[in-house]
Amino acid sequence: MATETNGTQPPLWRILIIALLPTFIYSVGQGAIVPVIPAVATSLGADLGFAGFIAGSLLIGQAVGNLPAGAVVGRFGERRAMVFSALATIVGALISVFAVNEWMLLAGVVVQGLMTATFALARQAFLSTYVPFQYRARSMSTLGGVFRSGMFVGPFIASWMIASTGEPQNNFWVFITCAALSAVVVAVLPDVEKLSRTPRDRAEVYDTGEDAPTGAIPVSGPDARHERESIGQTFRSRGDVLLRLGTGAGILMMLRSGRQVLLPLWGLSIGLDDAFTTLIIGIAGAIDFALFFTSGWIMDRWGRSASGVPALLGMGLGFGVLAFTYDLESSTMWFVVITLWLGVANGVGSGIVMTLGADLADREHPAPFLAAWRTVTDGASSTVPFLVAGLHAFAGIALTSGFFGVLGIFGAFLLWRYIPKYVPRPHRR
Repeated sequence: MATETNGTQPPLWRILIIALLPTFIYSVGQGAIVPVIPAVATSLGADLGFAGFIAGSLLIGQAVGNLPAGAVVGRFGERRAMVFSALATIVGALISVFAVNEWMLLAGVVVQGLMTATFALARQAFLSTYVPFQYRARSMSTLGGVFRSGMFVGPFIASWMIASTGEPQNNFWVFITCAALSAVVVAVLPDVEKLSRTPRDRAEVYDTGEDAPTGAIPVSGPDARHERESIGQTFRSRGDVLLRLGTGAGILMMLRSGRQVLLPLWGLSIGLDDAFTTLIIGIAGAIDFALFFTSGWIMDRWGRSASGVPALLGMGLGFGVLAFTYDLESSTMWFVVITLWLGVANGVGSGIVMTLGADLADREHPAPFLAAWRTVTDGASSTVPFLVAGLHAFAGIALTSGFFGVLGIFGAFLLWRYIPKYVPRPHRR
């Protein structure tokens, strides 16, 4: 695939630094508050059920926030949207740090979720626009890896803050500091759009002949679609891909959330020590993180299906096998093996959801489609806490794990069936 450049194109390393550095800083702050939200909520008078809902409202805010985030990014551009969302995050965190009851905390957490959606969509749109196709998967998986590294560092800062102050609520000051630093970094770093004379004229050319995949759209050249679409128009015009491929990507997000929700409950239900369960999940997280660049390389080398399908198959099989180990004498051994297996499977699919969104979005104006895409995938992920609670109450934890296993196999089929149909294939000319 040849990348056409009419003008001066900033080097790739500069583009990545501009996107990844503020992402790391922002995610460190978010990682510092996620573990303490339930504790803060209970200290303000919430019962355990409502405390869990307040913690889950961060994900709900992200899912709901994708639609207005697309409008903000489309109207003001990626750079301004990142600065705005980082500054508005400070407002939400200030509401939380000074919250005097659980409802005030809930309002602050929802604001932080909404602004996280805007920040995340803006950075994804930024990379979708400026990173050449042949490096796209690696850049997206690296973006995911940077976010995970920040979420890994954040809890250690949270532990230090709690040990120093004795008040979990003070951890919101960490998010305030990191959000402010992110805004400063984005504002100070060079503006890529100004550095590039024709920044959006670099889009690769896709084969739109008879053998082109269904849904492929030209994004450069004389046949390019340059008219801005609203998010509502995007849902109507791209509803087929959002329903089919979006459902498969959404299932992947559900299984990822399922790991975070179901595995701690499984360890507790079979009588494992909390520290041991946390250690095993932490090792699996390290394995997951270590594979993020490998996942991007696989996608760039062999295509998106080579990453997404094995990831969903692996997680589906993992949850399926786990469902049959609950009553075994060796249940602890199986928990360790399956938890590590799920870490490997998820790591192989690192960045696939963002990469598919970038592949399918219009190169010149990616925000509307990315907003619709993230609404579908984040919306699916946000249902998991409620789904696990309901299935666990009515069917038990083993059948809950089995449900996620079947869901994973179905999601793998959707990606295998529809990635070749909808993802554009670049060609050289």
